[in-house]
Amino acid sequence: MEYRRLGRTGLKVSEVSLGTMAFGRWIDEQASATILDLALDHGINLVDTANVYGAGESERILGNLLKERRQDIVLATKVHGRVGEGVNDSGQSRYHIFKAVEDSLKRLKTDYLDLYQVHRFDPNTPLDETLRALDDLVRQGKVRYIGASNFAAWQLAKAHGISALHSLHRFESLQPEYSLISREIEQEIIPFVQSENVGVIVYSPLGRGILSGKYRAGEAPPEGSRLAAGEQRLEELLKKNAIKLAEAIKPLAQERGLTQAQYALSWVLSRPGITSAILGASKPEHITEAAKSWHERLSEEELAKVDEVTARLQIAKEAAVVN
Repeated sequence: MEYRRLGRTGLKVSEVSLGTMAFGRWIDEQASATILDLALDHGINLVDTANVYGAGESERILGNLLKERRQDIVLATKVHGRVGEGVNDSGQSRYHIFKAVEDSLKRLKTDYLDLYQVHRFDPNTPLDETLRALDDLVRQGKVRYIGASNFAAWQLAKAHGISALHSLHRFESLQPEYSLISREIEQEIIPFVQSENVGVIVYSPLGRGILSGKYRAGEAPPEGSRLAAGEQRLEELLKKNAIKLAEAIKPLAQERGLTQAQYALSWVLSRPGITSAILGASKPEHITEAAKSWHERLSEEELAKVDEVTARLQIAKEAAVVN
């Protein structure tokens, strides 16, 4: 495992991190323990969760499992989503953030969070209120670093401006979606984070499993899969020529002696501006298979070949819309 600095900070995180959205949602505590142990044993030190994953079960399970290994990891969680029926039980107000962080600390059975992230932009709360609340948490020692997730470039830039103006701790990381299917962050976010030295921890590097080749055109999704369960975001990705793209990278992966999933992950880790890619594992083999190849990097020629393939598919998609 290689480790990369999180943006401008001195904190080093594994270039592959563990996402725990499955903990308490699709897999129980025993299965979660197996995956966590495998991840840590393979050198992963960044573990990402959120207070809404499994309605708090992901954090609770992690709290039960970490124990003496807490010092070995960079623990990240998020705040924003609705966690109760109260009118203030969501968003990024000072009220909600202060309550949510205490609840997360209690479930995670820890005194501090290494990385506390706002889950998405909150248009109903002034950014300076959110940033001042997070700054207070850092100064209190409850949070080490703060980050954002699902922010547009202008939103992150605005936040940085407020932090600079008022001498507040700034967002040191961004967590966006990024894969061969979803490359929107290359337009504005990647140039911005490279300019401002912000760490980028991407989620869904395998396109929610599509790039592994598990779904095939004209065939019913595998039983027990997220697509079979009717996950809306997966269905949206499938509208992007996603299955054809997964099929298109198969021969490229075979040339390198990699599976499609391994190739897709290697592509993400080979792209500029990426600090770490979150592997959302729900089975032990998701860790062990990925570990065989996460040191692989694609050459400039290989990256160019991937661009050619994706460009052709985009042209085909646009032509189909016109027709």
